[in-house]
Amino acid sequence: MSGFPGLSFLGLKSKNAVVAGGLTAFVFGVYFYTMKAAGGMDKLQIKRLCVSFR
Repeated sequence: MSGFPGLSFLGLKSKNAVVAGGLTAFVFGVYFYTMKAAGGMDKLQIKRLCVSFR
């Protein structure tokens, strides 16, 4: 198994950077999608913010 055949022209560090960038983009995408679907903050965070501003 040779890894990513489309990236064979890149060096090892470049391949690592491409994979790391893709994973980072995926993780941030899942995080922001989850925050949008969940409404941003949960009730415990909101209560903690209200208490701290008193």
